[in-house]
Amino acid sequence: MASTATRTRRTLNVWPGYVDALATLLLSVVFLLTIFVVGQFFLSQELTGRDETLVRLNRQIADLTDLLALERSNRRSQEDEARNLRTTLAGVEAERDQAKSQAEAATVSQGAAGALDKQLEAERGATKRALSQVDLLNEQISAMRRQLAALEDALAASESRDRESQARIAELGSRLNVALAQKVQELARYRSDFFGRLRQILGNRPDIRVVGDRFVLQSEVLFPAGSATLKPEAGPELDRIAGAIADLAKQIPADLPWVLRVDGHTDARPINTSQFPSNWALSAARAIAVVQYLAGKGTPAQHLLAGAFGEFQPLDAGTTEEAYARNRRIEMKLTER
Repeated sequence: MASTATRTRRTLNVWPGYVDALATLLLSVVFLLTIFVVGQFFLSQELTGRDETLVRLNRQIADLTDLLALERSNRRSQEDEARNLRTTLAGVEAERDQAKSQAEAATVSQGAAGALDKQLEAERGATKRALSQVDLLNEQISAMRRQLAALEDALAASESRDRESQARIAELGSRLNVALAQKVQELARYRSDFFGRLRQILGNRPDIRVVGDRFVLQSEVLFPAGSATLKPEAGPELDRIAGAIADLAKQIPADLPWVLRVDGHTDARPINTSQFPSNWALSAARAIAVVQYLAGKGTPAQHLLAGAFGEFQPLDAGTTEEAYARNRRIEMKLTER
């Protein structure tokens, strides 16, 4: 009896060790969750900083574009003024040459008409007036040349500023492209997480699968033949998808432009009813039905898009029942707006 009591006490003394092990495991899990939350916080701060930089770069590009347009307008005005001055200068030079010719002609006639004093005095006066006019025209020509030189300097400076602005715009455009590429990479990461979550939720089913960057559901899973009314049994599948979208919407930053595009597809056999006059109409109605269901389950409506392809994007070009079944489908794709 004494040995039996001793064994019983030893068996009962093992439990504190299990309790300690469970407590240690719980503390480890809490520590890992704390590290994950802190990492998410710093990641969100980094994304916010990138978004502010992107907005600032867009404003700088807009300002530089306006400045470039103003500089080009000023340069065109200066070029027009320079052409006008050149035209005026050519006219003034022509008048000067004419005045010189008149002066020379007057001087020659003065020597040839020595007997005609009155005519000589008149010619001398005309010569003096012509010479005065020539001096005035020379002064005007000099002033116009100075103005022309100033305009050419201004044009050169404007062209230099234009080149600098173009270089700055190219640099900002490159930085903007880099920022946009980062946004696309972020969306691709969320898309990968989304499809991974759907694979876990829906499991491996032949009628629900992931093809590339699209999530494909066969129409028979959701709709009766020739109808756009959801089956009652389609609700659980769409509820799982709506839950995954709701979780994803909480993770994606608010300024990242994303949509879940829902595309309807039919097989190649034509339909012509009072409700659906074409395969396009049927595929559109089915896509809209899925979008409305997801919106009713809490998916933000501004992030939903319904598309219709009818029979024009088949997965299988065959004419068998299996090929037709593969082509009747609803595709979902997480993409940028």
